[in-house]
Amino acid sequence: MLNKVPEVTIWFWIIKILCTTVGESFADWINMNLGVGLVNTALIFTGALAAVLAWQLSAARYIPFVYWLTVVVVSVTGTLYTDILTDSQGVPLALSSTAFAGVLAVVFGVWYVRERTLSVHSITTRPRELFYWLAVLVTFALGTATGDWTLELTGWTAGVSVLLPLGLIVAIIVGWRLGANAVLSFWLAYILTRPLGANLGDWFGSPGGDGGLGLGTALTSVIFLVAILATVVYLTLSRSDVIAAQDPTGSPRALNRATARERGMLAYYAVVAVAAAALLVWAHQQPHATPTGEEDTPAPVTSQITPQEATSPFPAAEIAKFRTITADTLAKVNAGDQRAATSRVKDLETAWDDDQSTLEPKSEKAWNFLDGQIDQVLKALRAPHPDKAGEVNALNTLLTSLG
Repeated sequence: MLNKVPEVTIWFWIIKILCTTVGESFADWINMNLGVGLVNTALIFTGALAAVLAWQLSAARYIPFVYWLTVVVVSVTGTLYTDILTDSQGVPLALSSTAFAGVLAVVFGVWYVRERTLSVHSITTRPRELFYWLAVLVTFALGTATGDWTLELTGWTAGVSVLLPLGLIVAIIVGWRLGANAVLSFWLAYILTRPLGANLGDWFGSPGGDGGLGLGTALTSVIFLVAILATVVYLTLSRSDVIAAQDPTGSPRALNRATARERGMLAYYAVVAVAAAALLVWAHQQPHATPTGEEDTPAPVTSQITPQEATSPFPAAEIAKFRTITADTLAKVNAGDQRAATSRVKDLETAWDDDQSTLEPKSEKAWNFLDGQIDQVLKALRAPHPDKAGEVNALNTLLTSLG
């Protein structure tokens, strides 16, 4: 069959990052604004993934709209799987990052043993196409885990967190230009576009107080979705990313020279990896706001303000929204459904963070008061070994403050 994936041009990378960003923002919007919940959102997108993947597999050739729609849905689904492990199951990000890296290595290993190539210029059979999409799904899950783990280690703001994956992608481009293996370089960059796109989405959507632009998840999704549609229309009309035929096989002598150069560039990639790891270790050792520190700092404010003073500066509808989510979480805790409670409290965190840019200016003192209590709730529900009494106490305290 004809090659079912696009040529790797600058347009490929631009739209890949756009798809990653809008996928992340759109999933957050559904999870938070529609109150669907993390697990239900994952189920919805798993069904959507099955549908769009069937469409992509049934196509006789590369169709930009179908292909990139599949990428968007895969990006959302892979991200949600990682979030479920982290938020609902309490799996440490270090463990999930390692596990997904191992799964990806197995996928690539089996793919290569069977097909003797991992090149995107050779996706001309059904097995190769299936291996390709499985690898793409795992790269999104791995990129989510490693990106979140990086933020957990460093405490970087959304804007600063963009720089590390961007710098690593630039280093990979340099390595590729100097003769590194093209297939290896492609997949390394592909993995890194996930944290880059997600960090861009967080930067656009996060409140200004968190180092973001404060556009919110809905507007961020619209902006990037329009950019994706414009790019897809251009590619559909220009057909500039269509792979006309497979690359011819080079002579043995040329392949030997390329292999020697590629092996030499592996040392370069090893140096880049060591440098990135050293940077993360250094950043982790620097003073920065940790989840525990954030939860502990508002405590002195709590004794200086009453619940009435904490809620009166804010719109009643917003307070009612926070109270509804808190009450739902408490009901799930009392019912013994820890997984559902952890998933529901994520909605509270997302809603509170999204409203920070509008609520905090109304009363910084009241906002800090409620922020401290919400942090205590998050800490209680996400503890490695949650204590039901502690969870109930934190949730009841917050409900009292919300009126």
